[in-house]
Amino acid sequence: MAIITLTTDFGEKDHFAGAIKGAIYKEIENVVVVDISHTVDPFNIQEAAYIIQNAYKSFPDGSIHIIGVDSELTPENKHIAVFLNNHYFICADNGIVSILATEFNPEKIVEINIHDRVESIFPALDIFAKVAAHIARGGTLEVIGKLIKGIKPVKELAPLINNEQNQISGSVIYIDNYGNVITNITRKLFDTVRKGRDFELYARNHQFTVIHNKYSDAINFNIEKSRREDDGKKLAVFNSGGFIEIAVYRSNLNTVGGASTLLGLRYRDTVTIKFL
Repeated sequence: MAIITLTTDFGEKDHFAGAIKGAIYKEIENVVVVDISHTVDPFNIQEAAYIIQNAYKSFPDGSIHIIGVDSELTPENKHIAVFLNNHYFICADNGIVSILATEFNPEKIVEINIHDRVESIFPALDIFAKVAAHIARGGTLEVIGKLIKGIKPVKELAPLINNEQNQISGSVIYIDNYGNVITNITRKLFDTVRKGRDFELYARNHQFTVIHNKYSDAINFNIEKSRREDDGKKLAVFNSGGFIEIAVYRSNLNTVGGASTLLGLRYRDTVTIKFL
C-alpha cells in the first residue's frame, strides 16, 4: 500500500490540510496519508526542508511526499516532481529540493504540466494530490511532466568557511518545539574542517567549547541531584539529524525557557565556530 506524506505551512485551524487528504482519498482509496507537519512557518522553505529531510528517511522506499510550502504556481515558481533517494517529492521548484539534494542527487526530475487539464488556485489540493495519486497507482513521472535537468538552487543559507580554514560561519535554520536552535552546520562539515583542533562556538554573546553527543552528556550525574542545576543548563549538541544544535537541558518554553528565548537566537542569526 502506497504512503503519501504531507508537509505544509497551512496550520491546524483551517480546512486546507483536511481538504488535501480528502482529495487524495477521492483519487485513490487504497493509500495511507501521513501528516509530517502543518506548522511550518509560512513560506519558510529552509524550515520545510529541514523537517522533511529529517523525516522522509524513516519512511519506506517509494513513499510519496507532498510539500505544500510556497507552492503557488508563477513563472518563477514551477511545480516539479522528483525521484530522489528512492522517494518521490512533489513541490514547487523554490529551492526546497536543492536543500534535500545536498546528500543525494535527484535521479529524475519533471516539471509538472497537467495544469491545462486541471483548474487550480490551490496547487497542493488540485495538482499535487492528483500527481501523488498517479504515482501511488504506479504511474511514471513522464506522464505528468516533462523531464528537466536542473532545479532552483538555494545557497544563501549555506555555511561559509574562511580562506584560512579556521572558521565556519553558519546560520540558525530551525527552532523546534522545545526552543532548541538548530544550525546549518553539520557534524560532517565540523569534523572535516576541525582536523582535531580545539574550538570555540559563538552564538550571540554565548560561548561553547564542547559539543555533546546527547543532551544528558552535559550533566554530571556524579553530583547529588539537588546540587546539579540541570534544568536550564545551556549546551551544544549534535542532534539526531546530524546538525549542531544549541539547546537548554530539559527545556520548557513555559517554565525554564528554551535556547531561542534565553540566548536571544532567532531564524537566520549567525553562529560561528573558530578553530584554535
